[in-house]
Amino acid sequence: MLEHALHIAPYAIAFSLPVALLGAIVLRLLGERSLVASTTVLVLVPLAAELAGVLGVTGFMFTPTLTVTLLVCLLTAVVTVPTAVLLGRAIARRSVWERQARDRERAAEASRRELVAWISHDLRSPLAGIRAMAEALADGVVVRPDEVTDYADRIGTETRRLSQLVNDLFELSRITAGALRLTMSAVPLPEVVNDAVTAQLPVAQRKGVGLRADVSGWPVVLGSDPELARVVRNLVSNAIRHTPPDGTVAVRIDTAGAEALIQVDDACGGIPEQDLSRVFDVAFRGTAARTPTTDPDQPAGAGLGLAIARGLVEAHQGRIVAHNHGPGCRFEVRLPLAPAS
Repeated sequence: MLEHALHIAPYAIAFSLPVALLGAIVLRLLGERSLVASTTVLVLVPLAAELAGVLGVTGFMFTPTLTVTLLVCLLTAVVTVPTAVLLGRAIARRSVWERQARDRERAAEASRRELVAWISHDLRSPLAGIRAMAEALADGVVVRPDEVTDYADRIGTETRRLSQLVNDLFELSRITAGALRLTMSAVPLPEVVNDAVTAQLPVAQRKGVGLRADVSGWPVVLGSDPELARVVRNLVSNAIRHTPPDGTVAVRIDTAGAEALIQVDDACGGIPEQDLSRVFDVAFRGTAARTPTTDPDQPAGAGLGLAIARGLVEAHQGRIVAHNHGPGCRFEVRLPLAPAS
């Protein structure tokens, strides 16, 4: 028996080895193009090599033994090939998911580093100013009443800026941590928009920017009034910041099917196409193509306002997008309408 096996072994190897080598070449050519195809080849090559070896040993003489062997190989292929395809698809989906997860982690880490850098800068600047002005007041360098009043006003402005930055960070941390809890009720959007526009009107007037609201109908959404007001306020404030003097910021409310629509148009000159998908990212401040602010009451933001707006809109099961429109940009919010009572 051993002698017989040793006699046929060279023939079996001679016929099966080329098939195995061909399978290796196919796998190399496939590379990482298709994991499903690679898994299928991995299953078929051993079967084909085994079949080639059996045919070579038997001299292609279809004896009952060879017929049974071929039938077994066929049945095995019928079972293993679909299994290999399903397994390959599952592995491919998992690989894609893991790759996307790694990409998201890298993007999140880069965003966190960028945010820390921006926030560190934004904290240092007002703190340095407050410290310098406080030391000047304490050392008696500034004694004239009008100068003291001016320093006190500037310290108050920087303090409010720091307070707003801390509030934004707290709000963003609640959103990203999933700790945001909304108290839902029927909210008339015109009231929310009118309040936000009224609050921002003095800022717009000081900068020489026109600010108007256009309300069509009376859409009511199911949401949280303070958070929706924060969304509109952030969008309007952002629009005023990037609109040059003599420009106009227009806020429009309407309905589109089963959704309420809020549109905020500015006159920023447009956003580069490659930046449009990033305007809602944390710490993204755009490029120099957008009009810079010169209003001390509207300092350059920390890149949190639009990120917070997106988080709050998505918490309301809504959508927010930005695109270039006319002389500037249009930020569009869609929210589900409240069910009719």
